[in-house]
Amino acid sequence: MTNPSREGVSPEEWSIQRWKKFQALLQRVRETNAFQIDHFPGLADCDQWSGFDEFAENCPFTEKNELALDRQQTQPYGTNLTFPVAEYSYFHQTSGTMGEPMAWLDTEDDWSWMLGNWDRVLAGAGVQSGNRCFFAFSFGPFLGFWTAYDAARKRGCLCIPGGGQGSEQRLHSILGHKVEYLFCTPTYALRLPEVAKQAGIDLGGHSLRAIVVAGETGGSEPSFRRRVSEAWGRDLRLYDHYGMTEVGPVAFETPGGQGGLRVILESYFAEVIDLETKKPSSTGEGELVLTTLGRTGCPLLRYRTGDLVRAKSTTGPEGFPTLDLEAGILGRSDDMVVIRGVNVYPSSVDAIVRGFEEVAEYQVIHEKKGEMSEIRLQVEAPENITQALEVSLKDAFSLRIPVGRAQPNSLPRFEMKAKRWRTEQ
Repeated sequence: MTNPSREGVSPEEWSIQRWKKFQALLQRVRETNAFQIDHFPGLADCDQWSGFDEFAENCPFTEKNELALDRQQTQPYGTNLTFPVAEYSYFHQTSGTMGEPMAWLDTEDDWSWMLGNWDRVLAGAGVQSGNRCFFAFSFGPFLGFWTAYDAARKRGCLCIPGGGQGSEQRLHSILGHKVEYLFCTPTYALRLPEVAKQAGIDLGGHSLRAIVVAGETGGSEPSFRRRVSEAWGRDLRLYDHYGMTEVGPVAFETPGGQGGLRVILESYFAEVIDLETKKPSSTGEGELVLTTLGRTGCPLLRYRTGDLVRAKSTTGPEGFPTLDLEAGILGRSDDMVVIRGVNVYPSSVDAIVRGFEEVAEYQVIHEKKGEMSEIRLQVEAPENITQALEVSLKDAFSLRIPVGRAQPNSLPRFEMKAKRWRTEQ
């Protein structure tokens, strides 16, 4: 199912088309999707609604634990399926960041819808037909860059998969094939130059124009972006992207290339809710809630992503609405820890650490002592840097957060989603 284009229509016409197409999706889903029929009884009345406001008033949130329970009770795919399993062509599963991995199935139409969303990301990054794209991705069962790879291929790019390769092999491929666009996680964008230095690989002749990052926070953080550019030895661009296996590709870099994310409103109805009241946030800061407008086979309605954002709604020069997530994804609601009364998000710690170029890698140890929580850091960096970092953390959080030195190359390195926080009881 395609969603309405802004070309050749007025903002008012676009808004009407957007709702009507989604209403048709709801009408199809209510016929056979057992999960949505049970979870959302009001779906039976969707013919009577005039727009997204009424939809939001009647539709309950969907939470990850509800989806997980559904799959446990009806294995292996659950009941959030609008069509018979035989009509689904694509299998992926979540990475298990918040629990056990969950399988997701897509039809050919839904896959095409997701590729259309990724095409917006590629266009925003300047990717054109004939460009050489390298995907430093394992190509395992979670969605990851599968859709990016397929969308770039359909765009006419030469797509080079890096699954099954080590970092040195990937570097040789990037150099040897004169790759222009690299797709990877933010962590791996910095990891590859580190490997090159250790292996004596000269990056001076690389052909990269830009790196498109996804899968972690940090891709919109200015100091991190600067470090990546400097590490590769050239003024290349970094483009942030946000998506999830559950909902697909959601947002591309805000035009202008200064970080931040723009939600693809043709494909998503997005809300931001206050964490305490679960009502629309009056400030635009809170948890992102998403409804997929074109994934008929396995839809998600008012899905609580757990991702924290600071959103800004505006009207563009042609009168169409935009929704920008300033500074990208700020963190996750379930990752926040309270240290002596102060809310501390992993993304906030990461932004401070990334300001010190001498830090090769770091780890945060979260210790729970009864009802109290404390954190401390281990960093691969010179002694004077650990002291300066401790001062910066205190200035940022008004907390003393101990910082200790780790031996060079002793901390874990990550190719996909980094897991730098470790909890100890």
